[in-house]
Amino acid sequence: MLPFQEPESGQTSYHPAEEILYPFPISAKYVGELFQNCSDFQTRQIRFGDENAISVTVCWVEGLTAGGDLSEDVLRPLTQPARMVGVRSEEEAIRRILLGAVYSYSVRRRETCDDLVRDLLNGNCAVIFEKCHAAVTFEVKSDKMRSIEQSSLEKTIKGAKDAFIETLRVNTALVRKKLRSPKLKSKESVIGRKSGTLISIMYLEGVAEDHRVQELEKRLGEIDVDGLIASGFLEQYIVDQPASPFPQLLHTERPDTFAGYLLEGRIGILVDGLPIGFLVPAQLSQFMLVSEDRAQHFTVASMLILLRYAGLILALFLPAMYVAIAMYHQEMLPTKLLLSIIDAKQKVPFSTAAEVLGMLIAFELLQEAGLRLPSPIGDTVSIIGALIVGQSAVEARIISPIPVIIVAFSGISSYTLPSQDLASAVRVCRLLLVFAAMAGGIFGVMTGGILLIWHLCSLESYGISYLYPLVDGKSDGWLWVLLRKPLWKDRWRNPVIAGKDLRKQK
Repeated sequence: MLPFQEPESGQTSYHPAEEILYPFPISAKYVGELFQNCSDFQTRQIRFGDENAISVTVCWVEGLTAGGDLSEDVLRPLTQPARMVGVRSEEEAIRRILLGAVYSYSVRRRETCDDLVRDLLNGNCAVIFEKCHAAVTFEVKSDKMRSIEQSSLEKTIKGAKDAFIETLRVNTALVRKKLRSPKLKSKESVIGRKSGTLISIMYLEGVAEDHRVQELEKRLGEIDVDGLIASGFLEQYIVDQPASPFPQLLHTERPDTFAGYLLEGRIGILVDGLPIGFLVPAQLSQFMLVSEDRAQHFTVASMLILLRYAGLILALFLPAMYVAIAMYHQEMLPTKLLLSIIDAKQKVPFSTAAEVLGMLIAFELLQEAGLRLPSPIGDTVSIIGALIVGQSAVEARIISPIPVIIVAFSGISSYTLPSQDLASAVRVCRLLLVFAAMAGGIFGVMTGGILLIWHLCSLESYGISYLYPLVDGKSDGWLWVLLRKPLWKDRWRNPVIAGKDLRKQK
């Protein structure tokens, strides 16, 4: 069978969903065979008890465990005669350890190899008792991690400066510092047969809808992949319509923003190894907001929100409308502007549509080059490249000046969008609308716009319309999408999103 080829009918591919991966009794020999050819897997034989009657094997994965803590909190107490006086059997030794003979704050008895291997790969060390076919694991995880820093993507002036890191337990602690309530629940699960990635679902009991929590748990439980490494792996498996280019999963690097969404009744997802928090359900209006909006005066925040929506419309429709008017509806232009366009195009060999398409493709190439190159070089390429290429093309009479202005203005408008995922979807739709304008003028643009709205209306996120509250039937539904309500009037949670606890303030 060729690589990436689907198996034929009747042919079974090897991908068994085994509930028990290592169905053998616990022994040092078998565990050593599992970690064969793993240079970071370490073992040590020690004896303790009366007359050193007990012989055990201590094993750990180097780098995942802290060597100092292993020596001081596990090995040293085990070998102290005063702590193991009178111990002559392995069961008595295990009982003594579980009662506190060892310093470690986390002590677990393991009866299966699956649990033992999972603990070892999570940074624990294990003491294997051969005769009992059991092991005792101690949490001695290494504390080597990236320090908590300011978010590089979500800058803030009045908000907190901390951001998520790649360690799950640190991220859950950052959220709990924002929401000091026992109603903040955290449910953990493991996804990935090979990666064993730990995932935590966080929500406020009573604030989040129970059926949405259950639906999210169901979708996460149905994920059957070898590894969960990148954020896109998770996004494409738990959203309602993964084929849509529009984002259906909110994400943030800031714990305060994450906690704010939990207070609204949304459900958060934290993944071990990813410095990002995901939230559901998601609506289009949420991708047009930034956390700084709630820190600013409502009049300033409302003005900025209106500016972003104007940028969204310009980024989508400006190139397509120019192509439609210049090719099919020249009578809509003022006479002076029309004469200026005609004069600029006299010595240009390409059509208006070709000019706009060429500039859009050049703009995307420059943007992609600027993103992929290192920061100092990328900034230079994106700025200098755009200036030089655009000016040179105009001077060489390859392209007229107006398409350069139109495409540049549309690109700048897309930069006002807070969400990069939404901006990427807009870039795709912008190109499709240009093709629609080439085919049918303004009628084609309007048809494309209607199809776009129809697609957005068909999207749902965990039972809530993607365009909510624009489609809730209320006369003022659109108002609080474009404007930010004053905080002293924002006393109730949205009943469509939140559960029973709707009151936010007196």
